[in-house]
Amino acid sequence: MSAQHPAIAAGRTAVITGGASGIGLAAGERFASLGMNVVLADLASTPLNYAAAAVQKAATGGAQVEAIAADVSDYGQVEALRDAAFKRFGDVAVLMNNAGVGRGGSAYENLDGWRRILAVNLMGVLHGTQAFAQAMLDQGRPAAIVNTGSKQGITMPPGDTAYNVSKAGIKALTEGLQHSLRNAPGGQVSAHLLVPGFTFTGMTRPGGGDKPAGAWTPMQVVDFMLERMGAGDFYIICPDNDVSREVDNARMTWTMQDITQNRPPLSRWHPDYADAFAAFLKEETGG
Repeated sequence: MSAQHPAIAAGRTAVITGGASGIGLAAGERFASLGMNVVLADLASTPLNYAAAAVQKAATGGAQVEAIAADVSDYGQVEALRDAAFKRFGDVAVLMNNAGVGRGGSAYENLDGWRRILAVNLMGVLHGTQAFAQAMLDQGRPAAIVNTGSKQGITMPPGDTAYNVSKAGIKALTEGLQHSLRNAPGGQVSAHLLVPGFTFTGMTRPGGGDKPAGAWTPMQVVDFMLERMGAGDFYIICPDNDVSREVDNARMTWTMQDITQNRPPLSRWHPDYADAFAAFLKEETGG
């Protein structure tokens, strides 16, 4: 088994927002299976208690699970989540700012959708960071903050600009957070940007059905996350069954070159650049 991040240890505690389903639930089950206490947070309207029961079933070594209803867009509720976690367990080793929503809209439509996306996806992560980071530093023990981003926050595909903006903001926030943490005197807290690939969750497949062949399961994402955290990675860019890391790298490089080569934005989806991108992708990946 590969080395674990020093914060991942039996008897310590993980707090996970968006913990009632998908990647958050899988993370709770995996942390509990490693003997960690788990605090699952999600909206009261979600199947939070059922998720907590599943996580408790996976627990080993006497690990305990707490389910707390919390809306991450409300800073007061996130502060209450922090206080409850420390009161119950006296420790937070891992914070996963994972809660997220989709379907926001394009740049000039659905203002209410934009507000919801930014309030949950971006401000929710900021609220978690602001509420927990200093308390985690003050423990004087190894700890980690994992923020769930998206490839859409890096390559910016057309379709849901609001979602892209929220996830791009998480990338910038988490990069700045890691810089601050590594310069904190005596600090032992690291930050990590989790960037899932195509993952079979309620957000990606709201209608349910069978898992597409190209998708990873949430547990595959979590196990990859733990492996890469153990290796010390900040950017945890997950592949899936259809897209390799080499393809992701090529797509990200092309996106940045829109700036450095003064191409139109989102040129990957511009008909005038279709052939050039196809040739670039083939060259970069050896395909």
